[in-house]
Amino acid sequence: MSEKATRSYDAVVIGGGPGGYTCAIRLGQLKVKTLCIEKEEVGGVCLNWGCIPSKALIANAHTFEKIKHGASTGIMVAEPKLDVAKMQEWKNGIVKKLTGGVRQLIKGNGSEHLYGTAKIVGKNRIEVQTREGGKEIIEAKNIVVATGATTIEIPTFKFDGKSIIGAREAVSLQEIPKRLLVIGGGVIGLELGCVYQSFGAQLTVVEATPGLLPGTDPDCTAVLERRMTKKGAKIYKNAKAMGYEKTANGLAVKLDLGGGKAETVETDVVLVAVGMRPNGKGLGLEEIGVKVDERGFVPSDKLCRTNVPNVYSIGDVSQPPLLAHKAVKEGEIAAEVIAGHKAERDWVSIAGAIFTDPEIASVGMTEAQAKEKGIEVRVGKMPFAASGRAMAVQETDGFIKTVIDAKSHQVLGVHIVGPSASDLISEAALAVEMAAFAEDMALTIHPHPTLGEAMMISAQHSIGIAVDIMNR
Repeated sequence: MSEKATRSYDAVVIGGGPGGYTCAIRLGQLKVKTLCIEKEEVGGVCLNWGCIPSKALIANAHTFEKIKHGASTGIMVAEPKLDVAKMQEWKNGIVKKLTGGVRQLIKGNGSEHLYGTAKIVGKNRIEVQTREGGKEIIEAKNIVVATGATTIEIPTFKFDGKSIIGAREAVSLQEIPKRLLVIGGGVIGLELGCVYQSFGAQLTVVEATPGLLPGTDPDCTAVLERRMTKKGAKIYKNAKAMGYEKTANGLAVKLDLGGGKAETVETDVVLVAVGMRPNGKGLGLEEIGVKVDERGFVPSDKLCRTNVPNVYSIGDVSQPPLLAHKAVKEGEIAAEVIAGHKAERDWVSIAGAIFTDPEIASVGMTEAQAKEKGIEVRVGKMPFAASGRAMAVQETDGFIKTVIDAKSHQVLGVHIVGPSASDLISEAALAVEMAAFAEDMALTIHPHPTLGEAMMISAQHSIGIAVDIMNR
C-alpha cells in the first residue's frame, strides 16, 4: 500500500529558478492551488550564483576600469584599491534581497513553496526529502519539471573549490588570483574571465573550437578578442587542456595545441567553464514514462507538455537555449496551459546578451545563417567610433550590425558589440519579432545624443540612406 499523501495540489513545480518561480507565481495568480519545491534557494542558478551575482561583479569591474583610466578625461584620483570582502558582501546583499523578493511574490500570489529534494514516484505523486530531514508525500494533478542545469565537470580537472573551480565558486572568490586560466571560451568563461582581468588577473583562455563564443557573429567576437588581447590576455583556440600538476608556484596546466604541438601554462586558479548539463535524470521521470534524452533534457512541445499528459518541462531542462528569460516565458506558458488558457511557444527569435568587455548581444539570424537559407542579404553597420555619445563615455569599440532581406528589407537579425549592447538589443528583438522592415527602424526618430540612435543609423546604412556615415 502506498503512503498517504501529506498534501494535495492542482500543480506542483519542481525547481524554484526563473522558470519555476515564475510558473508558481503565475499559477497562483490564476487561482490554481500550487506548490513550488526547491532543494537549495529560490531563484536557482540565475539569482544565487549565475546571472545576478556575476553581473554585479561585472558592473564593479567596469567601474574599476573607468576609475583607473579617469586621468585621460581630467579626473585625477589615487590608484583605486579593491576590497574583495566588501565587494562580496555587497553582491550577497543583492542576492539576498532578490531571493527574499521571490519568496514574497510566491506567497503573495497565493502559491506555496517547500525546501527539499523531490523525487517523482508516480504520475501524480512526489516524494520530498525536506531540508529539515523529514519526508513528505505530495499529490499533484499536474507536475512542472523546472530543475535547470548543472555545471559540467571535466574528469581531469575535478573541482576542489580553491584552485580548480566552476562558475559557482568564481562569483564568490575572496581574493583576486594573480593568474587565471579559463577552460572554455563560451559565455560563462569569458564573462568571468573579463571580470578578473579587469581586476588585475593575468588571463589565459583555452577554447577547443576555432573561435570564441561559438555561434556568435564572428565580427562581434573579433572585437572582443582584440580588446582582451590588448589588455594582456593569452588566447588559445583549437586547443585542449589535458591536465595539470601542482608546482611550488601554483599549477602547471598542459595544453594540446593540435598538430603534435603542446605547451604548459603556469596559473594560480583554473576556471572550468565548458557548459551546463540539464538536470533531467534521476528525478523518477523515466519510471512514469516521461522521455528523457541521453543528455538529460526533458523534451516538451509548444505547450510545454512532455509525452506524459500531466507532466510539463520548462527552462534549461526542457531544451536549448539555456537562457533565464526563455525559462521565464516558458514558466508563464505552462501556467497558462495548466489553468486552461491559450498560450504556446510562439516566438520568432530569443535575444541573447553576453556581458563581456565589451558586451555582445544579438537576435535573429547572422549573415551566414541567412545565406545558408538561400536569402540574399544586405548589411548595415554603424561603428561606435562614429558615435558622439560613445566618444563621450569613452567606449568606442564595436558596432551595431543590421542584417536585412535584400529584396523585402525585412529585418532578419541585429548583432551588437560595444557599450550597453545588452540594453540596446531589446529594440532589435521587437523588430525581429514583429517582422519590421529596415525602414521602420530607419525612419523612427531616435533621441540624440544616445547610443540608441546607432540602431537607427545601422538600419539607415542597410538601405543606403545614412547621413552620419558613408553608405556603401
